[in-house]
Amino acid sequence: MDFITIVAVALGLSFDTFAVSLSFGVIQSKILFRQAVRIALVMAFFQAGLLVTGYFLGSFISDFMKAADHWVALILLAVLGIRMITEGLKKKEKDQIKDYGNTMTLVSMAIGTSIDAFAIGISFALLSIRIWYSAVIIGAVTFIASMTAIRIGKSAGGRLG
Repeated sequence: MDFITIVAVALGLSFDTFAVSLSFGVIQSKILFRQAVRIALVMAFFQAGLLVTGYFLGSFISDFMKAADHWVALILLAVLGIRMITEGLKKKEKDQIKDYGNTMTLVSMAIGTSIDAFAIGISFALLSIRIWYSAVIIGAVTFIASMTAIRIGKSAGGRLG
């Protein structure tokens, strides 16, 4: 898989991280730079980490699925895409989170936004895509997206009150 394609996958994976980071910035409009870096690093770590975890799980099970691997990858990606579309279309009540700076809250948000990376990791294993190269790019794009979103949210939150 070439660089541009991996960046495109990374951008797709980082949309939910962007949304969560944007809300961090809006709610905590006085967030310090080091706090923003901490949030972005945790988001990037879990995005890349679950990608690699999915890859190794996919590598393990791929020996059992050699004949149908392309179909499994297609089904995983299709289910993931359909899930993302339906979740985006659903109206949800807004969750009230009291402390975005809490480590457990941050980790749970990071895991929640990285589940799709786990599924992509399984697909990457079935397609024999270079995982470490992909993980570095996806982690970097996630970090940049998170930092950008926090900055935008901080600016908007400061203006909104």
